[in-house]
Amino acid sequence: MNAIQTRIDRFEGWRYSAAIGLTVGAIAGLLGLLVAFAGPVVAIALVIGLMAGLYILSNVSAALYGMILVVTLMPFATLPFRIGITPTFLDIVMLAFLVVYAGQWMTGRRHSFRLTPIHALVGLYVLWLLLAFALGLRFATPTSTILRQFSETLLSIGLVFVLTDLLRDVKALRRLVLVVILAIGLQALTATVLWVLPDDLTEAILVRLSRFGYPDGGVIRYIEDNPDLAERAIGTWVDPNALGGILAISAAMIAPQVFAAKPVLRYRWLTFAVVGLVALALILTFSRASMLAFASAVVVISLFPGYRRYLLILALGAATLLILPQTRDYIERFAQAFTGSDRATQMRIGEYGDAFELISRYPISGVGFTGTPEIDLYTNVASLYLIMANQIGLVGVGLFGAMILGVFVYGWQARQVSQSLPDIESIHLGYHAALVAALINATADLYFFRIDFHASITAFWIIVALCLTSSRLALESTVVKHSRIG
Repeated sequence: MNAIQTRIDRFEGWRYSAAIGLTVGAIAGLLGLLVAFAGPVVAIALVIGLMAGLYILSNVSAALYGMILVVTLMPFATLPFRIGITPTFLDIVMLAFLVVYAGQWMTGRRHSFRLTPIHALVGLYVLWLLLAFALGLRFATPTSTILRQFSETLLSIGLVFVLTDLLRDVKALRRLVLVVILAIGLQALTATVLWVLPDDLTEAILVRLSRFGYPDGGVIRYIEDNPDLAERAIGTWVDPNALGGILAISAAMIAPQVFAAKPVLRYRWLTFAVVGLVALALILTFSRASMLAFASAVVVISLFPGYRRYLLILALGAATLLILPQTRDYIERFAQAFTGSDRATQMRIGEYGDAFELISRYPISGVGFTGTPEIDLYTNVASLYLIMANQIGLVGVGLFGAMILGVFVYGWQARQVSQSLPDIESIHLGYHAALVAALINATADLYFFRIDFHASITAFWIIVALCLTSSRLALESTVVKHSRIG
């Protein structure tokens, strides 16, 4: 018991009442000032954030869940005031998570660091990123923003090491799927409701988020940025393609739960409802790459025993899209993408040509992250693999490819074991299906690599970490079983 508690315990009668009254009055006064100067929305958000922050700092699982919720629901939110810099919610919760995790090591509650053979490739990839960044300094001096964003990217990749060590039992992995079901279901519901509401009302609602670093106008997005064409769902992700990416990988992660031998949710219909809602929100984003990514991931899932019923669902879904008159415009958008007849696809083709020109001039290490050496060159291109080649060169792309191939080879080895483990089988498949969705989506979008999309990058590396962790736990279960038999 500390000195303050001892002194309070000695209070009697009116002194105790006066102490309580003064404390309540002071808190109420501070809240009143906060409401007066910052407004009720900011005040409520700060109070809730303070309480959540205190809890997160006492529980590493809560910190992890908080990070996933922020990534999914408020990916671009920042503090409504400056403290020298303006950190994002994701910066704060990620820092809190790492502090709590490091605290466990310093207090002796954690020991024996756990890794997989693939982490060597992840480490090699990080070293190449650092080298590419350093080599790029000859072309332009980095701004404070670029330095912060690059550091955030490295921290996100670092989660592959932290999460693999932190998550040491299957129950923790199963709880993560529950958190994703909750978070992505809420985001899909938000995106769908905002899409259904009148544009003026949706704009007014989303503009209120400007206090937290979101745009203060021109929020609603349309196909080809043309208000005469269909509106695109954005939820709280600002960009419909970025929203499409997070919806696709999350839906792929939870899709196996519908037909799992041991689902994480008791009620399969609820899981199926969430997958359906996410698929609807995904359709409303009009992100063709994300839709193709999710469909491809479901096809991969359906190749495994126990999940073949997804082939029928895919066939029925495709037939519905082809038959319904209301979906003809949507099908036409896909046809335009494959024929290159719409403006968005033509712009992408132009970007691809420019990217190949840059790669031909700087093929080994790219031009880094700070700028380009020539005015006719630029790095942003709607493809993760091309922007990666632009910025870290073909060697960097090769290292990335080797690492991803290692994740899948390691996962395939674990798959031979996980099939006989109901607790882990479906989540192991779901994590790898999510990675498949991310990689396919990345062919026509860049958000899993572009450093100013911290939430998308974090989501990608969390998926990589969960693939490796689930594979490690499956393989370890075999070692444990054999040791018991021996």
